[in-house]
Amino acid sequence: MRYPEGGGLTAERRAFREGIRLQAGERFTAGEKTVVIAKDLRVSVRSVERWRRAWREGGIEALRSTGPANSPTVTDAQFSMLEEELCKGPSAHGFEDERWTLVRVQTVIRRRLRVSLSVATVWRLLKRHGWSWQAPARRALERDEHAVELWKKEVWPQVKASRRHVGAGSSSRTRPDSP
Repeated sequence: MRYPEGGGLTAERRAFREGIRLQAGERFTAGEKTVVIAKDLRVSVRSVERWRRAWREGGIEALRSTGPANSPTVTDAQFSMLEEELCKGPSAHGFEDERWTLVRVQTVIRRRLRVSLSVATVWRLLKRHGWSWQAPARRALERDEHAVELWKKEVWPQVKASRRHVGAGSSSRTRPDSP
């Protein structure tokens, strides 16, 4: 899988790319030209130019990997605290009804964890930790289940029955008797 756990390169691939940058750094020290380095390492000239700039400013250490690009912004400990907050319910956090929306979860994360996440990131965070979208069963409190079942058995079959006359028809609007 190219992007395990939702994003970034694998550790092996990151190490491989770092190795290429370090080879380029050794060749910078030897004074080789950018075009030659790009061709030999099978990378773009722009990448080599970017690496050379970083090498000039920070030496060989500037070419080392800085770790995964997409590290989670919410740690497991923070997420367990978030789960406790979510279990308290939306009304405990000042919302008027008992529905969790992504925007409401985003608000709780901002208030409690002091982390600002986009709605899409909140969705991925919840999904990664096994939370799923739930549709509430919207039923009226006054609903009479017995009356509903009775209607389904007796009235619905009559309503559902076809209103069209079953028999030979015509495909012509102007000559209805033609076959």
